[in-house]
Amino acid sequence: MIKITLPDGSVREFSESITVMDVAKDISEGFARNVISAKFNNTIVETSTELTTDGNLVLFTWRDNEGKQAFRHSTSHVLAQALEELYPGVKLSIGPAIDNGFYYDVDLGDQTISEKDFQAIEGKMLEIARGKHEFKMRSVSKSDALAKYKKEGNEYKLELIENLEDGTITFCDHDTFTDLCRGGHIPNTGLIKAVKIMSVAGAYWRGDEKNKQLTRVYGTSFPKQKELKEYLELLEEAKKRDHRKLGKELGFFTFSQKVGQGLPLWLPKGAALRERLENFLKKAQKKAGYEMVVTPHIGQKELYVTSGHYAKYGEDSFQPINTPAEGEEFLLKPMNCPHHCEIYNSAPWSYRDLPIRYAEFGTVYRYEQSGELHGLTRVRGFTQDDAHIFCTPDQLDEEFKKVIDLVLYVFGSLGFENFTAQVSLRDPDNPEKYIGDVENWEKAENAIISAAKDKGLDYVIETGEAAFYGPKLDFMVKDALGRSWQLGTIQVDYNLPERFDLEYKGSDNEMHRPIMIHRAPFGSMERFIAILLEHTAGNFPLWLMPEQVIVLSISEKYEKYAEKVLNLLENNEIRALADHRNETMGKKIREAEMKKIPYIVIVGEQEEKNNTISVRKHGGEDIGAINIDEFTDIITKEINRTLKPFNG
Repeated sequence: MIKITLPDGSVREFSESITVMDVAKDISEGFARNVISAKFNNTIVETSTELTTDGNLVLFTWRDNEGKQAFRHSTSHVLAQALEELYPGVKLSIGPAIDNGFYYDVDLGDQTISEKDFQAIEGKMLEIARGKHEFKMRSVSKSDALAKYKKEGNEYKLELIENLEDGTITFCDHDTFTDLCRGGHIPNTGLIKAVKIMSVAGAYWRGDEKNKQLTRVYGTSFPKQKELKEYLELLEEAKKRDHRKLGKELGFFTFSQKVGQGLPLWLPKGAALRERLENFLKKAQKKAGYEMVVTPHIGQKELYVTSGHYAKYGEDSFQPINTPAEGEEFLLKPMNCPHHCEIYNSAPWSYRDLPIRYAEFGTVYRYEQSGELHGLTRVRGFTQDDAHIFCTPDQLDEEFKKVIDLVLYVFGSLGFENFTAQVSLRDPDNPEKYIGDVENWEKAENAIISAAKDKGLDYVIETGEAAFYGPKLDFMVKDALGRSWQLGTIQVDYNLPERFDLEYKGSDNEMHRPIMIHRAPFGSMERFIAILLEHTAGNFPLWLMPEQVIVLSISEKYEKYAEKVLNLLENNEIRALADHRNETMGKKIREAEMKKIPYIVIVGEQEEKNNTISVRKHGGEDIGAINIDEFTDIITKEINRTLKPFNG
């Protein structure tokens, strides 16, 4: 008998070897029709794979990320076949699935692909897909695999095969097409109903600019045309919400080639926005017992050698700064934590003093490659809302949970309601990626899992995603367009206290190592503001808006009354401005709408006579004529609804 264990713990027994699809049908014929991929004993397999031993089976549909990966990877094979038929002599290299799609890197020789060719490629792909060709895996000896691609003159596949061990090489066949592939496909091409070629770009073979530049063809695919249409509409909405576009329109930030790539310049409105976010978190942190510190933008190279950052991130840092003193080298700081360790080390501590909580909005620098820079989400200089807690082992659980409370408070105040927590653990198969001993890693990992459970978080475990010095709890937030972002992180670290020889005197009068918690609810100010811009489309919560109210006078006769209204609003700590320009009221309202100003106040003869204001909300809702006290009450209630005080 073969025993197959499903994710819910149930076990199904079969008297002889069966396929993955047979198991799916045994569960339900209706369910089986939706199964497109599977994982058996933690290895991705085909639905046609024969199961001959006991094991754990997970079945995937289009609704699962793994199912989408298999679907898009399978479509990349169809794209490769279409390119071979449309561009004779094309040489294929690699074609993986990526987020929301796939690509294939190809050597076209003297041929080219441009946007005008996309429709023909899509048509050929759909023609192939309609054939409902099965994807079939087969093992191939290394010698046969090499012989095939030597005959074709494909140096890219030959290089890939040379690095594979004999007995591990597989090909995937469908229709008349064959490709070197490790597996992970849908049952047949007929499931692919909608395809779209998104773009073409240059890509160096194996990412090395010394190698030949290939043509990378990007695409996406769906099981229904309707889903493709919705996805393309979502992309259009994403373009409208692009933080680079909104940031420019709203006057938040700019970049200068003279200043340098990836180094944002914050304009007055953007600087004020940052300051409000910083003050919001500082206020909550003060209640939570944090103390603010300030550290320099540079540090001696030896500081980061001690911490391990130089060994891990030296290549991604700016080059050392050499001073006139012989052998003296400084680095632009890539991390704040080594500096905070040295602040802790500046005084003796007792167990009675702990926990110590240091917080800093510290600017750090990483030399990101120019091709990877992207607006505010990938920059070379950014400010982290960093903090480090030094605590005893007995305090770790409580301190970690308090940080979770702070992160949840930040999300709730800024409208991020849809999120999951990710427990990021080390990869036990690659111990060289990490520092510290296994025992401390296990303690740290168990502490994070325990805290996540106790706080009732919806969490997943991801192996291999830990920082080099410790495991972490990352918060994966979905924005208004359903895109997932990593925002907020909490890390448990036994290693830096060891490296920096941090100590405190315990109740036993012996010296002990503190445990260090790293945390950053925003992550970085730059990236957080970019994501918040795209999530809200610039319509921030009222408490955060640069300008909450604009006062429009119908004509210059009512400018004095408009100024009186403006002063009353400002006296109530409402951020307001007046527009007295000699323009039509329609134009002034349109421009106020474009600036995303939440409330438009209009004053004229009737308003002045009755000592009232006419109020309109951003988006067109007409509140009507009310007095100023009523209006300030509306604003206060709206702010209080979204910005509740942190209880610590």
